[in-house]
Amino acid sequence: MNDPLRKAEVLIEAMSWIRRFRDRLVVIKLGGSALEDAQTVRNLLTDVIFMETVGMRPVLIHGGGKAISSAMKKAGLEPRFVLGRRYTDQATLDIVSRVLAGEICDDLVRQIRELGGNAVGLSYLTWNVLHGEKLMLPDELGKPVDLGFVGEVRDVNRDLLLATLAKGTIPIIPSIAVDRQGQRYNVNADTAAAAVAQSLDAEKLVFISDIPGILADKHDPNSLISHLTHARCRELIADGTIDAGMVPKVEAALDALKAGVSKVHIVDGRQPHSLLFEIFSNTGIGTEIVS
Repeated sequence: MNDPLRKAEVLIEAMSWIRRFRDRLVVIKLGGSALEDAQTVRNLLTDVIFMETVGMRPVLIHGGGKAISSAMKKAGLEPRFVLGRRYTDQATLDIVSRVLAGEICDDLVRQIRELGGNAVGLSYLTWNVLHGEKLMLPDELGKPVDLGFVGEVRDVNRDLLLATLAKGTIPIIPSIAVDRQGQRYNVNADTAAAAVAQSLDAEKLVFISDIPGILADKHDPNSLISHLTHARCRELIADGTIDAGMVPKVEAALDALKAGVSKVHIVDGRQPHSLLFEIFSNTGIGTEIVS
């Protein structure tokens, strides 16, 4: 009887959270090495389907940096990064578009349907929701640097997303934006997820990462900081505790909080069902950031 009893206790603990988040929008960004392992992806998609089944309205946004780099090398192209962004010429853009919208997005839709859920890919290949423009970043002297076809999200087709969610369908969005002239841009998936969360007034924005969360010591996985405020994040960025690739992720989180998103989570997608642990338990498993 111990095992069935424990299962019942888990459901009872989750019940209050399920009731609280019923009909609430949650934006989930999937990327990093979490996309490289088939079982990890399967577990995460199962979690997303569970969320939709119990009444939440999840939106999934994905990148695919490692798959893009691999495809570039097969094509004889060497990936180049400028100011932390992938320099994107036309040949690179074609690969980015094919890998994200034509391969990863389609595969995620297929897997969700195999698992019993309903999903649709929303991109320039179907129905575009991310509208953007060219991004120019300043160098150390403040001069703008041309990154090629790298862009930023300026607008989100909110009505299309809400109509998709109303049908009980999970939207899956690759991180490619299109401008008014139809030009495609490679956009950062973290900032794209933040833009979507802001547009939808989402209850939560969840970054699925390949680390436990924000660490007090990046060399010690046991130094996880489970709760952070906006102000404390600024302090940790200033003193270098939050550095490198975690900075744009946290900046995107802070932008989302300022725009009205209630809470941002950073969780380790490699841990089975980490998404459910973070949202439907009293303790959580990653780092939560609040305003």
